[in-house]
Amino acid sequence: MRKVVLFIAQSLDGYIATKEDSLDWLFSVEGEGDNGYAEFFSTVDTILMGKRTYDWVMQQENGAFPYPDKQCYVFSNAQNEDTEYVRFINGDIRHFITDLKKEEGKDIWVVGGGNLLQPFFKEGLVDEMKVTVAPKVIGDGIPLFKKGDYQLDLSLIGSKTFNQFVELHYTVVK
Repeated sequence: MRKVVLFIAQSLDGYIATKEDSLDWLFSVEGEGDNGYAEFFSTVDTILMGKRTYDWVMQQENGAFPYPDKQCYVFSNAQNEDTEYVRFINGDIRHFITDLKKEEGKDIWVVGGGNLLQPFFKEGLVDEMKVTVAPKVIGDGIPLFKKGDYQLDLSLIGSKTFNQFVELHYTVVK
């Protein structure tokens, strides 16, 4: 069965972006190549993201969708019209993900911050996490993990370094 995998970078103090949605702090850290992105990207054929992340990506890409060769689903509380590359989802997350994992294909990449991830964590829908930690403390911002009534037990699969970055690869114990 396909796995839902979180692949994301965060500051040492747990933030994925500043309060202003900036990632400038991340790009000021000396990495190695693409820090494992291309290798990971080749293992997925489906992308899940929240509406806020989708809007940010589209703004950064000047309206050009960056993942045209992948299935992409965007979770939103509002009704949105599907596009050529994106299907918007606003129904039962658990049912949707359970069905998606049964389909043939590669793994599923969940992209986004705490607003999207919290219900995924709460419902036990994430199977693995690759969290790359940057040696930066930014003090405040958008946290990777929102406060809530969920708990995750993780088991370390491995770790890699990309110059100043450290990637921690976990399986979610269920």
